[in-house]
Amino acid sequence: MFKKFTKVALLSTAAFSVMGLEAYAASTTWNVSVWGKRRAFTEHVEKLAELVSAKTNGDFKINISYGGLSKNKENLDGISIGAFEMAQFCAGYHRDKNPTITVLELPFLGVTTLEEEVKVATAVYNHPAAQKDLARWNAKLFMTSPMPQYNVAGVGDAPSTLADFDGMRIRATGGLGNAFKTVGATPTSVTATEAYTALESGVVDSVAFAQHAHLAFRTIDVAKWWTANLNPGTVNCPVVVNTDAYNGLSDEHRAALDGSKDEAIAHYLANYADLITKWEGILAEKGVEKIEFSDAELAAFKAKAATPVREAWLAKMKESGVPGEELYQLVVDTLGK
Repeated sequence: MFKKFTKVALLSTAAFSVMGLEAYAASTTWNVSVWGKRRAFTEHVEKLAELVSAKTNGDFKINISYGGLSKNKENLDGISIGAFEMAQFCAGYHRDKNPTITVLELPFLGVTTLEEEVKVATAVYNHPAAQKDLARWNAKLFMTSPMPQYNVAGVGDAPSTLADFDGMRIRATGGLGNAFKTVGATPTSVTATEAYTALESGVVDSVAFAQHAHLAFRTIDVAKWWTANLNPGTVNCPVVVNTDAYNGLSDEHRAALDGSKDEAIAHYLANYADLITKWEGILAEKGVEKIEFSDAELAAFKAKAATPVREAWLAKMKESGVPGEELYQLVVDTLGK
């Protein structure tokens, strides 16, 4: 009798355990590391979380942390060790850790719209070399954070020619920083969250950002001028997921995540377009002078920066065993389509 009871009890316990595991597996929570505060730059992540939760009846939750999980320059490291399941970072923060995607930060690539930025970034993210590159950090490239061409907000005398950038200390990372070097500026790579303090205290004279960042990180509150049409390029900031976490999702949850990406990006684009329409009013409200460079000055900047910076990047990629020529051509071909 005791043996029979024990057998039944064990079977019941096993059945309960399986049911418990199934119930546990049906519920998934991911943590996402971003920085700053909610803004246009993070709207696709916010929308993604909303969509995934709705599609899974709340069984797949994505919790977004603004700086509470990691510093922005350490997000890729956090992904590599599984400290969180999803993160956003910018390629220029650690170029040697993600050399393939820095092709998207070369100056004067010819990208003119956010839609084009999405297409060229997606093409590069899908390239085997880029996927292999990020796989070293146990990271899967999931979606981009498209940003318009950067422009500069600063204090002191407003520049009207390229010569006025000579000696200027400017917050500019990656390929943009190299572009400004060609006209005599001194780039620094302070993080976005440090930019306001750096500008206010005089550590830098100017900051190169997209519009949303000038607003979100309050550099426009300090600035006296803003370059409206310099447009040297932008930075690339992917959203990545931990590969193990992604592979461990149920089919349903993975489908919900993958199937929400395009809608999240569409929401981002619409939201950013709304910000751009308000930008002129924001400048006027804050009393910021809008600077526009002549076509001759813009052409001179491109001549000084585009080819030399690109050739230096290609040489470095070749030395590192990265197919730089192929990646650059992919960008050119994608834009050509």
